[in-house]
Amino acid sequence: MMSDYQRNTRECTLDFMNPALATAVRQHIATHQLGHILSNTQFCGETSSTRQKKGLFGRKTETSHTGFLLAPPWLIWATVKEGEPAAVLAARLRDIQVQDYERSEMVKLVPDSGVNITGLRQSDEGVGTAFIGLGPEAAGQTFRERLRQAVDQA
Repeated sequence: MMSDYQRNTRECTLDFMNPALATAVRQHIATHQLGHILSNTQFCGETSSTRQKKGLFGRKTETSHTGFLLAPPWLIWATVKEGEPAAVLAARLRDIQVQDYERSEMVKLVPDSGVNITGLRQSDEGVGTAFIGLGPEAAGQTFRERLRQAVDQA
């Protein structure tokens, strides 16, 4: 079974990320007074995800973008779909666990590629799991490795 999404991941700076994502991340950093973290960036990247149209009456093709910034002690990620405002999540690396989605039970039901982030998020009161989709490119693998190392070191 194949994923419903075609994903492409690239490494980029915040300045070259999708503008809606970059703006949302910068606003989050300012609002939560995380100021200096950009100077500690270990990885910055973006995944473009295109949902494929299926069948005669299937949904239209839909594209979303997820930007992620690994800047210890924080992981910040934002997602935007066409015509919607960007949503931002952030978590302290010491408060999360990372699992390759391909090794989760869910992959049997919903084939895909990326990482599950489980733990406390900055703006939530509880524990949750979030998914960051990643494409097959080297940038996606580099992000996985650096994220795992940063969580282990936190």
